[in-house]
Amino acid sequence: MMAVRSEFTQAGDWAGLGITPATALRVVGMRRSGNHAITNWLQRNAPEGQALFLNNCRPGTDPLRSRKGIEVSGHWHRDDVAAAAKAAGEGALLLISYEDTVHLRYCAERPMSGPYGDAAFDGDILIFRSFLNWSASLLKKLQGNENYRSGDRMAVMARALATYGDLLAEVAEADQTGHVPICYDQWVADAAYREGVLARLGLPLRDNGLGAVQPYGGGSSFQKAAATAEDLAPQARWRMMAHDPEYQALLRLAALDEDLCARLTRAFPEDAARLARIAALPGFDAEVLQ
Repeated sequence: MMAVRSEFTQAGDWAGLGITPATALRVVGMRRSGNHAITNWLQRNAPEGQALFLNNCRPGTDPLRSRKGIEVSGHWHRDDVAAAAKAAGEGALLLISYEDTVHLRYCAERPMSGPYGDAAFDGDILIFRSFLNWSASLLKKLQGNENYRSGDRMAVMARALATYGDLLAEVAEADQTGHVPICYDQWVADAAYREGVLARLGLPLRDNGLGAVQPYGGGSSFQKAAATAEDLAPQARWRMMAHDPEYQALLRLAALDEDLCARLTRAFPEDAARLARIAALPGFDAEVLQ
């Protein structure tokens, strides 16, 4: 079950906003995992339809100061946090998101949300996506940056592989920690799954659609013209990258990570089986180096 904070914590911790949120949720997920589609959906299902979203905050700092964007009830807000909170109104849903990090890197002495400890949140959400589709989407996004060379892209991807594996470890422990995992692949495909997540979070079912494609990060890495999430094909990204030499090199690297492969066996067994087949392939002959 999702942990619930005390009435004292609810009334006191968010005084800096100028409002008392009815529910405060913290969201952690890797880039290119549907974070913004899901946070938009959560806003559309906020109590009374009112929500304040602080996007992509810097871990370990005050999220009211380090956010990289603000939305009020699903719409961009270009003013400061206090004005946005006032626009959202008393009793709004508060969403605070982090990207490319995990809870295990923080502790009571160094909280993820700076002055706001874990007790300030009604729940923690872990957004994750199948490995092959996530890695294909992120690499495709990086390939669109003309300032990146192949080595630059591989450096980013190698760091992301480690964080992705750590996130899967937290997903596996969600029953013990009370965190609420949301698998993007299931979220896209199954309305009943989405409804169940809302129920677990204690949010009303107001709009269970997939919504519009969000503009963050340039939208989809593959389908720039897609306007609605129904137009996307997120489960097929790895097939679109299967012949890309950089993607093949990345999968060979991932196949060497025993911890990652073990976690994938539990979370995405088909992806784990594909990596196992890659690991069994021969490498190039050492004579090539002579």
